[in-house]
Amino acid sequence: MIIGLGNDLIDIRRIEVTLQRFGDRFLERVFTDIERAKSDRRANRAASYAKRFAAKEACAKALGTGFHAGVYWRDMGVINLPSGRPTLTLTGGAAQQLLRITPPGMTARIDLTLTDDFPLAEAVVIISAIPAGNGREVG
Repeated sequence: MIIGLGNDLIDIRRIEVTLQRFGDRFLERVFTDIERAKSDRRANRAASYAKRFAAKEACAKALGTGFHAGVYWRDMGVINLPSGRPTLTLTGGAAQQLLRITPPGMTARIDLTLTDDFPLAEAVVIISAIPAGNGREVG
């Protein structure tokens, strides 16, 4: 059962300008260490950061809070599962909100898709509640 859905579209050039203007201050405020390490290795660094920025926006929408109620940028981090599939790991206020929206006896699964086609980057997040203990838990 879907319990949250979020989508975000961002102009990669906006992230390029922000990186030039604020540099590490922006990166440290918004991205996890894992996200920074991954994006900094990419040939198109700004597009990589833009996709992750869009993923955080989409996740905040799927949680139903936006960046309020104790949900902060670094509470959501894009990671890749061993299969390579991207997902989000949640901590802090985002993890607490995920627990609040997950029905009793269920576990949350976060599905994430990322894409970019200059000048745009997009992310879609679907949060599903699945029966606990079926081995497919993510998030």
